Amino acid sequence: MKRRVVVTGLGAVTPLGNDAESFWEGIKAGKVGIQNITRFDTTDYKVKVAAEVKGFEPEKYMDFKAAKRMELFSKYGVAAAKEALADSGICMEQEDPYRVGVIVGSGVGSLQAMTASQQRLSQRGPSKVDPLFVPKMISNMAAGNISIAIGAKGKCTNVVTACASGSHCIGDAFRAIQYGDAEVILAGGTEGCICPLGVAGFTSLTALSTSSDPFRASIPFDKDRAGFVMGEGAGIVVLEELEHAKKRGAHILAEVVGYGATADAFHITSPAEDGAGAARAMEDAMHEAGIEPEEVDYINAHGTGTHYNDLFETRAIKAAFKEAAYKVKINSTKSMTGHLLGAAGGVEFIVCVKSILDGFIHQTVGTKETEEELDLDYCIDAPVQTQVRYAMSNSLGFGGHNASLLVKRYEEE
Repeated sequence: MKRRVVVTGLGAVTPLGNDAESFWEGIKAGKVGIQNITRFDTTDYKVKVAAEVKGFEPEKYMDFKAAKRMELFSKYGVAAAKEALADSGICMEQEDPYRVGVIVGSGVGSLQAMTASQQRLSQRGPSKVDPLFVPKMISNMAAGNISIAIGAKGKCTNVVTACASGSHCIGDAFRAIQYGDAEVILAGGTEGCICPLGVAGFTSLTALSTSSDPFRASIPFDKDRAGFVMGEGAGIVVLEELEHAKKRGAHILAEVVGYGATADAFHITSPAEDGAGAARAMEDAMHEAGIEPEEVDYINAHGTGTHYNDLFETRAIKAAFKEAAYKVKINSTKSMTGHLLGAAGGVEFIVCVKSILDGFIHQTVGTKETEEELDLDYCIDAPVQTQVRYAMSNSLGFGGHNASLLVKRYEEE
């Protein structure tokens, strides 16, 4: 028997706010977190805008010594994890620490540490490379630092599947709790790579929008879409076995009821043209939940704003949902946050939970007019106030990685 898994805590660091509640208020207000890049001089760069985290103060979440040993992606992850744990009401002193896990991924890790260490190596020689270069840079250190910060000694892993990392981490945590590997797992994604190398690399790949207008740079499903806007931040949730949550009187926010994970086996950067892989992930999530496509009220699409992603994801939704594809509400949070890469799935899962709690589906801000094949309801005119019982979050990563998470309004049976 699979055990039921519920969501009991949320934590976020985003371009719209550095906690889950201010982030959600920004989402509801249709706020756009995209601005001119401030982290470095963009004079020689085609890309001028990004969705930076603003006003983040590490000392609010960790001491100075701990912060010095972490790169930005780890700091964001620790901050969001501590918020999620506090939101859940879990007291670690009352838990078996070996039954509390952490599964948090980062698609990139620290490009800043790589760049700085390469410069030191070139200019000053191998003996001058930072002794902490490797443990600062590697992507698993977000999960490691979170486990250290909260004292979680259970399953501690990270899934790295590019832009699907956060969703796969939540999916793996869901599975681990279902089958008894843990009672509680903090799961999600974190990223912090708005830096010269990151922006230059994605620009050379022609993946980024070169628009200088923050309100028309990230425009998923728009006929004029021309790439994504790089974002950063973290989205971490507390997943918990239902009976464990009930026993301690937890405030249950939602229930995770389905997870699908597939590969396109097609191309290193482009999704499959027919959307078959992503469609199967959605179908598998619905099959696990035991529901029909008509029962899904809302899809938080991967919706990056690249030409191929939005077209092929639309084809995937049509393949998975058939006629119901024209009735389900769809949006892209990336229209406001930019693309948080490995953190996107965690942050967008939080949006799904909040949409269920508030009965609110946000607008795909900035998008004005779609094209012929993009004929679904992308919520481009206004947000929608409606009851949401089932919400789905999609993430698609370079390499052909697909993840679909299905979350439901919590109902006692």
